[in-house]
Amino acid sequence: MKLRSLKNSLLLLLTALIWGTAFVAQKDGMAYVGPFTFNCIRSFIGALTLLAALPLLDRVRSREHTFEKGSRRDILLGGALCGVVLFAASSLQQYGIALQDAATNVGKAGFITACYCALVPVAGLFIGKRSPLLVWVGAAVAVAGFFFLCLMDGVMAGQGLGLGMSDLLLMLCAVGFTAHILVIDRFSPLADGVRISCVQFFVCGLLGLPCMFLFEAPVLADILDCAIPILYGGVMSSGVAYTLQIVAQKGVHPAVASLLLSLESVFSVLAGYALHPEAGLTRWELLGCALVFAAVLLVQLAPQSPGRPEKE
Repeated sequence: MKLRSLKNSLLLLLTALIWGTAFVAQKDGMAYVGPFTFNCIRSFIGALTLLAALPLLDRVRSREHTFEKGSRRDILLGGALCGVVLFAASSLQQYGIALQDAATNVGKAGFITACYCALVPVAGLFIGKRSPLLVWVGAAVAVAGFFFLCLMDGVMAGQGLGLGMSDLLLMLCAVGFTAHILVIDRFSPLADGVRISCVQFFVCGLLGLPCMFLFEAPVLADILDCAIPILYGGVMSSGVAYTLQIVAQKGVHPAVASLLLSLESVFSVLAGYALHPEAGLTRWELLGCALVFAAVLLVQLAPQSPGRPEKE
């Protein structure tokens, strides 16, 4: 059980890494297309990627005698609910990023979004999903780390927090991702995570399709110019990372999973540094990285409450 928990934690870390680098692609994409267009197309790409991979994945996983697809009802209901919540959260996030000033560090979006790591334990209290004390401490340390990582340099430079409409949308997005994590916690033990993820992306894409044409004016040439950010967002951030999240969350306390996933904020800053090493990392950013990693290590020491039994 401990080995499986470690494996799932590593998969959630990989998910956070992919999401962190995707912040750069998401911000770059806003120079070409609107938020609904970006999310709609990347959702369909994610769904088609999984649909194409399912036969091969089934053959590989059929060698495991415990592999079960789950009932059609659980797959469709879980996927639909995940898709609706993901559509709301990702749309708020993309619009929040789009409304940011061009000079704003993308890490600020990562900071506000990643605050769901503190919201998940609070929300869990209302659905009977209590978190150990170490998780609460870890969440507080992580939020402090995100502040140092993403905002402290601006505060020290006299820029203040600079909270505006984009930040409000990103805060609402964090609430949406909190709900997404809790929905996954409910359905991931009941059915195959890859199928749930495939359904969620089709639903997310279908919801975005009318919004794309009603509120934006997509142009094929602009979409083609934005091909690389959209493909990365569709194949890696959507198809791969969100599927890893659903698969890896099985058996992991949602509050612990949220802290692991919140490392996307750290990875977004590190990705920005990797692309622009001349900018360097300040002492505040290094302190923030250290605090967040310490928080993640701390919650690994927390006692894990037994998860829902999986279908045999």
